[in-house]
Amino acid sequence: MSTPGFPISAWSPRLRMGLAVAITATAAGLVGAGCSHLLHIIEHLVFGHFDGTLLQAISLVPWWHRVLALSGAGVLGALSWYLYSRMGGKPVSLPKAVDGQKMPFWLTLWHSLNQILIVGMGASIGREVAPREISASLGAKISDLLGLTPPQRRIIVGCAAGAGLAAVYSLPLSGAVFALEILLLEVNASTVWPALVISGGAVLVAHGWVRTEPFYSLPEATQMVPTASLTLWAIIVGPLLGVLGTLFKGAVKSCSAARPTGWKLLAWMIPTFTLIGVITIWVPSIAGNGQSTAQLAFDGAILGEGARAASGIGLALLVSLLIDGLTKLVGTLATIRSGAWGGTLTPGLALGGSCGAVFGIIWSHIYPGDTTAIACFAFIGAVVFLGTSMSAPLTALCLVIEFTHRGATLLVPTTIALGLGVGASRLWTQLRTHRTEA
Repeated sequence: MSTPGFPISAWSPRLRMGLAVAITATAAGLVGAGCSHLLHIIEHLVFGHFDGTLLQAISLVPWWHRVLALSGAGVLGALSWYLYSRMGGKPVSLPKAVDGQKMPFWLTLWHSLNQILIVGMGASIGREVAPREISASLGAKISDLLGLTPPQRRIIVGCAAGAGLAAVYSLPLSGAVFALEILLLEVNASTVWPALVISGGAVLVAHGWVRTEPFYSLPEATQMVPTASLTLWAIIVGPLLGVLGTLFKGAVKSCSAARPTGWKLLAWMIPTFTLIGVITIWVPSIAGNGQSTAQLAFDGAILGEGARAASGIGLALLVSLLIDGLTKLVGTLATIRSGAWGGTLTPGLALGGSCGAVFGIIWSHIYPGDTTAIACFAFIGAVVFLGTSMSAPLTALCLVIEFTHRGATLLVPTTIALGLGVGASRLWTQLRTHRTEA
């Protein structure tokens, strides 16, 4: 990294920072691409070769195959995390890593690859934490090798974590905003430029300069049109969605704190995963990260006149959404409570989209003559629920827009609902805190 007689310490801080940005962007892009390819390899090994979604693959295999796959995920995950803890492994949160706590690379890699393994085998949890952790660990290594100052190191580690998220899903803006809003907690010239360059560079390395297909398919932009009724719905339902997102966040926190350790990990994770496998016999969508549940909400057709909405089309979708949403909620919380680690971003988006669609269908019966696409309600629901469950409203807005390649036409009702949702979430938290202290 340096020429003879000219050590790295002699380089200017700006030169070292620029070099760190370039190397970190490349590393995070390779991590994101590697995690995605490894996940797909595991999915194909477990469920056979398929061209569609994981849900389609799971639905095509026999019921006993689903149960065995989830049971196997529980066994392998439990054994791996048990050995990980016996070897001294202890997960380091990204905020602590940004603040300077060491992330042992090989133990971090072990912890992250185990997450990819269980998700690939059908675990009901998100996959986005693994690339963030590996990228953050590499960012810390790069910073130390280049002798960055503590403030510079903090920026690189935070931006690396955001870039890991960006690279795995092809979300250049979301990765940068995630780093700024959640990890660095500051927006200025010193943080914005590396966040954007590292996140965009990571996506360039992982996917090239052409945007990939959207992660979720929505109707054409001409159908994603705001209406007076949608705006009124956003004002009324926005606070409710915000509180629901906060409740989900609290439930995840409680389940995370109650994770078993030692031999109890085996006693909890294996039967929990097996039970989830049994549930896939009737509700296959409980497996995986929740993409199929969210897609069901986004796939809703345009509701017609009040009589058509009451014909059973909307009610049938309502029942499907309720079943998918509730099972995904139970599956994700049970997975975390059993001792598994993973992300809640895509499950949270799925739950928010389902809630938005359900409330939208109900609204269509209250507001006769509404022609708003269900996908519009689902879009807003996903943004608000995810924003409050992550405590990061701007990140959530960017995520859903980049996930769907839609949303520009819905910004007015979406931002109003998001603002009211965040305000309601804050008020709810304050009231609960006051009640607890009293």
